[in-house]
Amino acid sequence: MNIDLTDTTSSRINSALVQARRATGTPAVGMVLTLVIVTDEGNHYDALRAASEASKEHPSRTLVVIKRPGRSPRDRKMARMDAEVRVGGETGTGETVLLRLHGELANHAYSVVLPLLLPDAPVVVWWPEDAPEHPAEDLLGKLAQRRITDAQATEDPVASLGLRAATYTPGDTDLAWTRITPWRSVLAAALDQRHSSITSAVVEGEAYNPSSELLALWLAQRLGVPVDRQVSEGPGLTAVRLETADGVICLDRANGSLAELAMPGQPDRHVALQRREMSELIAEELRRLDPDEIYESSVKFGVSKLGKGGVGTLERDAKAAPATQVVPPGADLPPLPTRDPETPSEHAPGSPKNPPQAPAQPPVPKPHPPKSQEQKSQEQKADGKADK
Repeated sequence: MNIDLTDTTSSRINSALVQARRATGTPAVGMVLTLVIVTDEGNHYDALRAASEASKEHPSRTLVVIKRPGRSPRDRKMARMDAEVRVGGETGTGETVLLRLHGELANHAYSVVLPLLLPDAPVVVWWPEDAPEHPAEDLLGKLAQRRITDAQATEDPVASLGLRAATYTPGDTDLAWTRITPWRSVLAAALDQRHSSITSAVVEGEAYNPSSELLALWLAQRLGVPVDRQVSEGPGLTAVRLETADGVICLDRANGSLAELAMPGQPDRHVALQRREMSELIAEELRRLDPDEIYESSVKFGVSKLGKGGVGTLERDAKAAPATQVVPPGADLPPLPTRDPETPSEHAPGSPKNPPQAPAQPPVPKPHPPKSQEQKSQEQKADGKADK
């Protein structure tokens, strides 16, 4: 059921939602969250279709905020909201409201969305394109427990990853990270089978592909080895190679759908790694509403080391301070290190830390006190006896 509302208010939209639920015979509200999509007129169709598919797994109220500020000064001064309420049909068990904000009202989407949120239900905000620089500081972002962006939809994906790392707030995530979930699962399972030391890694993918950059960051952060980022023709991620003491572990996906996993001492096997649709990515992100700590540690690790076009080598800082050794109670303390007597100590005179000092001045003799008359007479008598 569709209800079109022109020059309307949030109160009328809520009344239309109740009317539509009664007309379809589902007066109870069975939604588990509110999904807010902030987009424009040209991209709202694809985003809404992906959200409708994801609502089959996560019944939700979907609010599509379409900003139309206008081109002429007259259009920018007006403030009008048109809405379209959809219940049942393609929306399934959820509800969809398209909000077209005209003129000055486009800058105040927060005041329009707030009365339409489901009570006592989590809120997720998704920017398919043109996300704010700091999603958590955006007025709509402040309403949400989870904030979803997509670095792949930007002009400079590598710079977008750096911006996401600088402005990260618990609850932020990016669809570039969601796209590599199957890759991370297969690589983690492969390393569980081969317990050998890893010396280096190589990630191959398209240039300016944020998923390739995030996978390289994740491997460098978790394994602590150098990771080389190489550019391929794609599509997307194409291969990951891990150099181990026993050989090379290679996960190669040349055609974008079926990958081949090669491990030392085992036959090659095929793994399904098909490029997923947007609806599958959104459905995966809606499964968890807690902060993604692994994404946080990966996006913050070494983003500045990525070169232009996503080509660079990532590795841990070798100058990191060593961990302090803890001696359990009752254990014997290790002996103190001994020094060769011929080797000068770092604290000996003449060492760099102790430069030679000037020789000490000789002590000045103290003046004797004046002699009394009795002492002088005794000395003269002693001198006379010595002459005799």
